[in-house]
Amino acid sequence: MARTPRRRDNRESGSIRRRSLLLGTAAVGVSGALGTAGCARVASGDALARLKTQGTVRLGIAGEVPYGYVDEQGAFTGEAPELAKVVFKRLGIDRVQPVATDFGSLIPGLNSQQFDVVSAGMYIKKERCRQVLFSDPEYQMLDSFIVRKGNPLGLRSYEDVVAGKARLATGAGYAEIGYAVAAGYPEKDIVILQDQVAGLNAVESGRVDVFAGTALTAREVVKKSTKAEATEAFAAVVDGEKQIDGGGFAFRRTDQDLRDAFNAEILRMKKSGELFRILRRFGFTESEMTTLTAEELCR
Repeated sequence: MARTPRRRDNRESGSIRRRSLLLGTAAVGVSGALGTAGCARVASGDALARLKTQGTVRLGIAGEVPYGYVDEQGAFTGEAPELAKVVFKRLGIDRVQPVATDFGSLIPGLNSQQFDVVSAGMYIKKERCRQVLFSDPEYQMLDSFIVRKGNPLGLRSYEDVVAGKARLATGAGYAEIGYAVAAGYPEKDIVILQDQVAGLNAVESGRVDVFAGTALTAREVVKKSTKAEATEAFAAVVDGEKQIDGGGFAFRRTDQDLRDAFNAEILRMKKSGELFRILRRFGFTESEMTTLTAEELCR
């Protein structure tokens, strides 16, 4: 975070998924305004009409390249924020204001009205669906490992990591924690790092043998490395079932009108190909576009 969660064994009321990396500075929204949101209570009901009147939507984000982050010029960007800017503009809401928080605080912050929408490419998981409403996913994602060049230990699955007694690391709140544990890796032995950059550094230095993350983040972070590479993407297996995750936007359960309006725009963008044109700027491939629905992923 993306999560991914981007999105991973994040204990949001026992749920699993994605990533944690705080933005160190307040980011700028579509209007260029700086800011963080207060915790003032707002009325429930017709959320879309309320936000149109306000003219601003507050986005809960957890900074992770390429899902949502501040770029080298100090601009707030990423696949989820850029998508949010387009969709909310079409819904009549001109200004997008980021609210940076830890990944594990996104759903609690949403439900306590610190922000209006979670825009972090959050993985849609059954446990989370009990707490929030999800849009249909904008992408689907497999896992990948960051390993030393040549993959000397032959690590291509969590089962390989367990069998090889490899030193495993992943990110705080990553679903990969749960996937590794499901394969038999002791949770107490997993090294928890801040993000995929820290994971790359740990692999390159030999502190760990493997860092587990999303296929997108793994392949992007190793591009300039001379010591590490990303393994081929794979689906983790839990209870005999392959896990293919999808990331979407999260809304309060009282804000179904807003979620439904957002979904209608996403569907149009999928059909026209506009969604992929936005996401491919951030390293997504056509194979990571999806027709999955939130309803399917919430089952």
